[in-house]
Amino acid sequence: MNNDTGLPETLMEAISYFGDVENSHQFMVNLRWPDGKPTCPCCGSQDVRYISTRRLWECKVKHAKRQFSVKVGTIFEDSPIKLDKWFCAMWMLANCKNGVSSYEISRELGVTQKTGWFMLHRIRMAMHNGTFEKMDGHVEADETFIGGKARNMHPAKRKATVKGTGGMHMTPVQGLLERGTRDGVKVSRVKAEVLKSRKKKDIQGKVRNYVVKGSQVSTDALRSYDGLKDEYTHKVVDHAVTYVEGEVHTNGLENFWSLLKRTLKGTYVSCEPFHLFRYLDEQTFRFNERKEDNHGRFLLLAKGGLGKRLTYKVLTAAASSDNDGNCLPALA
Repeated sequence: MNNDTGLPETLMEAISYFGDVENSHQFMVNLRWPDGKPTCPCCGSQDVRYISTRRLWECKVKHAKRQFSVKVGTIFEDSPIKLDKWFCAMWMLANCKNGVSSYEISRELGVTQKTGWFMLHRIRMAMHNGTFEKMDGHVEADETFIGGKARNMHPAKRKATVKGTGGMHMTPVQGLLERGTRDGVKVSRVKAEVLKSRKKKDIQGKVRNYVVKGSQVSTDALRSYDGLKDEYTHKVVDHAVTYVEGEVHTNGLENFWSLLKRTLKGTYVSCEPFHLFRYLDEQTFRFNERKEDNHGRFLLLAKGGLGKRLTYKVLTAAASSDNDGNCLPALA
């Protein structure tokens, strides 16, 4: 156990600790209301009474949905799954470097595969970081394609799916990596998002949105990056010639892409394009918090689940959602 907080530091300790219903309940209470004053999620009133037999609170102000639990207003809302199973699933996904499949969650927690799949996507929503903090200093920008290789497809599917050459049938993803300092505390961090296309307006739009003007940006020789010199110190390395020219390279992002693809190909095997942004959030979270220990990553993830909700109807809709939860047309 962590001597400062009394919370678990390993998976075995987490299973034992959160297996106690009161521990799980009190953990969420402390997380949601650090000041010790439960607040009604509907009206914001702190004039509430606790119903100990049901572990619920009831707001004394008369309105609809007066009774609420610690799950309301979190990714756990309306879930019949007990918190001990939720916390174990969160611990595993936060700390397993190559991810955890829904089948593994099903076997380990004793739930159906469908339930495990839904749980994992809700946890991935908690991993999403919607910060407005921009990157600065030395930033790498690169893109990759996610999807099955044409040569591995059934001929009928290949004929229907593959249009054009190269990775035209795959989903483009762009990443930005802010380099950290070797001797200082600061470590590199990544932001990755699905691209609508590899056209200049889409690729440069991500850079201009997330990188402070005046920063040094290192990219490959893709022509869609041409034009960044008006606001950035743009350095280019041509991969047809070399991969490194002094400090100009995109090797940090190449490392991140290898981790992402190892997870997608080895653990998840297949990922629909309209769910891809959730898997990007998962890998980005683990990468950016890699210096934290298991206990620290779990706490960050648990806090990230507050104020968010994902319903099964939204998750399984034909349309996808962007990183802010807005509906978008499903990617081809």
